[in-house]
Amino acid sequence: MNAALVRLLTTLITLFGVAVIVFVVIRIAPGDPIAMMLPPGATDADIARLEALYGLDKSIPEQFLLWLGNVVQGDFGTSISLRQDVAKIVLSRLPATLELSLLALVIAVLIGGSAAIFAARFRDTPAEATIDVADGIALSIPDFLWGLTFILLFGVAFPIFEISGRVSPRLDLPFVTNFYLLEAIVRLRFDLVLDLLSHMAMPALALALPLAAVIAQLLKTSLKEAMTQDYVMLARTRGFGQTRVIVREALKNAALPTLTLIGVQFTFLIGGTVIIERLFSYEGLGNLAIDAVINRDLPLIQGIVILFAVLFVAINLGVDLLYAVLNPRLRHG
Repeated sequence: MNAALVRLLTTLITLFGVAVIVFVVIRIAPGDPIAMMLPPGATDADIARLEALYGLDKSIPEQFLLWLGNVVQGDFGTSISLRQDVAKIVLSRLPATLELSLLALVIAVLIGGSAAIFAARFRDTPAEATIDVADGIALSIPDFLWGLTFILLFGVAFPIFEISGRVSPRLDLPFVTNFYLLEAIVRLRFDLVLDLLSHMAMPALALALPLAAVIAQLLKTSLKEAMTQDYVMLARTRGFGQTRVIVREALKNAALPTLTLIGVQFTFLIGGTVIIERLFSYEGLGNLAIDAVINRDLPLIQGIVILFAVLFVAINLGVDLLYAVLNPRLRHG
């Protein structure tokens, strides 16, 4: 119980610190959001009215206290550029980013996990060396360069996938929620599923490849260490084949450090969607964040950053809990 309270207190302090830093930084940065809203010929009275409307006529500490009080009540303010409730805008874009990030995570785990198992199975052979080279290439190229490469290859030279957007407007779109892919699967609308995956394939793969390389490297190292343990030697004496020993005996123990890594890297993967979503014109939270920065939309920037911070904290907490469940020594300790 004490550990849970400490973790909760740490989480609240973290979120408060993020809120303070973001609130101050975006207000001392150059640029006047009010000036971007006013038409030519606006008077000083018009400027004063808008500053009072958005609370920009007060000092930064006063603005922060007012904003924080509203946030505690669930009010993140009104977007300066879109003239809509910030919470409503952000939550409407969040499902798109979550679906893209989760698809990228699944791809990364499948590619990285398969590569690690294959390398461990053919240890000290040219096959392992080939996988190491492929890992180095995937890790050395940032996700946005992978995205540009995929656009040129599979969007222009060989137009296999959709190059921009989230879904084709020509299709019947009976969505009730903003979780388009999940809802299309539940409704058994496989035409929509294929169209959504066609739009998500290139950005998800661009996000997944660097993470897959990290997973492959760590899991391969963990598998090599696990293969020297006594329980693996015992399995071999029972006549089990090399592949079965790796998958059935070594993998479940070697995967624990990788699980922690995946949780940490997943938070960076979500942050990486900012550039990728812009590159593919994907209608997610990252694309919205860039528009908010360009328009100096202070309330919207604050709402997006706070949501990202909550996601990061929640993911790390979930990984810690899952690690404790899977590791009996931590669970009983």
